[in-house]
Amino acid sequence: MELTHINEEGRARMVDVSEKLDTVREAVAIGTVSMKRETIERIKEGTISKGDVLSVAQVGGIMGAKNTPQIIPMCHPIMISGCDISFRIDVENNKIEITATTKTVGKTGIEMEALTAVSTAALTIYDMCKAIDREMVINNIMLVKKSGGKSGIFERKGL
Repeated sequence: MELTHINEEGRARMVDVSEKLDTVREAVAIGTVSMKRETIERIKEGTISKGDVLSVAQVGGIMGAKNTPQIIPMCHPIMISGCDISFRIDVENNKIEITATTKTVGKTGIEMEALTAVSTAALTIYDMCKAIDREMVINNIMLVKKSGGKSGIFERKGL
């Protein structure tokens, strides 16, 4: 398999996508933040002193998606046509599950934006709750689905 982000000299390059066709592209990524039961309960009750944790994390995740090219070196700046972040509080397992869905119409994929959205939302949860729980763990950030472009559809099996 050819590495597309390496030039003839073996150095990093940004891939030229000018010849690609615009297609509708969508990506879904997930991740989790594990924490103490007390932290989960306080998030649910809205008693974290910094405010509504999941509302702030949702905005943080969207901001992360929008700013992906500023933090991932070879990422193309693309026009994001949609980004949604959702959360599921799993009290039994002391974790919050994060899902990010990103969409665009363009020449290159939107997977990095979905992954960055999940990562930023998870980091925001950590930041909002670190005063009461420094043992939180951010886990299992992964792409679960993508569609559009030359490579077509990808769906992670076994989830």
